[in-house]
Amino acid sequence: MSGHDHAHDDHGPGQGHGNGHAGHSHGVSADADRRWLAIALALIGGFMAIEVVVGVMANSLALISDAAHMLTDAVSIVLALIAMRLAARPARGGFTYGLKRAEILSAQANGLTLILLGLWLAYEAVRRLMDPPPVEGGLVVVTALAGIAVNVAAAWCISRANRSTLVVEGAYQHILNDLFAFIGTAVAGVIVLTTGFRQADAIATLVVVLLMLKAGYGLIRESGRILLEAAPAHVDPDAVGDRLVGHPPVTEVHDLHIWTITSGQAALSAHVLVEPAGDCHAVRRDLEGLLAKEYGITHTTLQVDHAQDSLLTVGRAGEGPSGAHCADAHGPVHRQGPHAH
Repeated sequence: MSGHDHAHDDHGPGQGHGNGHAGHSHGVSADADRRWLAIALALIGGFMAIEVVVGVMANSLALISDAAHMLTDAVSIVLALIAMRLAARPARGGFTYGLKRAEILSAQANGLTLILLGLWLAYEAVRRLMDPPPVEGGLVVVTALAGIAVNVAAAWCISRANRSTLVVEGAYQHILNDLFAFIGTAVAGVIVLTTGFRQADAIATLVVVLLMLKAGYGLIRESGRILLEAAPAHVDPDAVGDRLVGHPPVTEVHDLHIWTITSGQAALSAHVLVEPAGDCHAVRRDLEGLLAKEYGITHTTLQVDHAQDSLLTVGRAGEGPSGAHCADAHGPVHRQGPHAH
């Protein structure tokens, strides 16, 4: 007996499906306040344009690198706004998950841009360390202090939005990261102004570059895991399989797949076999509750069937005379007692 009845009952947002899916909601929450994000974006975008002009006038690579970093802040806010818009669209046609992974593709592009821009700034910074040009320390200090104020205001605006969503939290962390960079630039400007040590500007640029490379690598790594259908970093699929098979009357779990649809939204599917006398529907409900409570996975698709007697003794699903279930199971087969992973 399968856990899929495919009864397409009407259900509103947040209600459970009648076909074996646990109740879940998708994408960025509608409670996230777009108005606060838009205000933060206006602050960041407006100051970024001013900073580029001042950076060229002051001949400060540190200011230009800060402006480049602010560009990534603006992109992260735009991503949050786009994700909210796309999350409101229902899945239809060939896009059965909707367009939720547009955020992931954008994160890949954003991470790659951060790294390429950081490498160029690193090259320019090293060149200026060897042959430092004159820098207008006063302009650097004033602009950096203004940048600190703008970033504090933008961070406050985003903190007013719904930070429970990862895309909004990512934008918030981006701005905090940029705030530290502006503090470093202000310190470099003071050093140039008071001591004439012009290399301080290039050193501050290298600090910003390190922050950009770290953020870019993190974006590419996390978005790459999602695109490659990897399990969430905090979830061990083998441990999940062992936990499921430890729930009586489950005898076997195979074809266990755990992946991330978009940031913060994990999904799981598995083929579960229970003892011949077991209640498939009750087991499915129990396992869905277990996955939601212990692992935070609420988007689940469980196919629950009765195990045949021959399958209770063979070494792997599909082996033996019946071959009734998954002759070519994907991944390890989880059974009660010691078993290979």
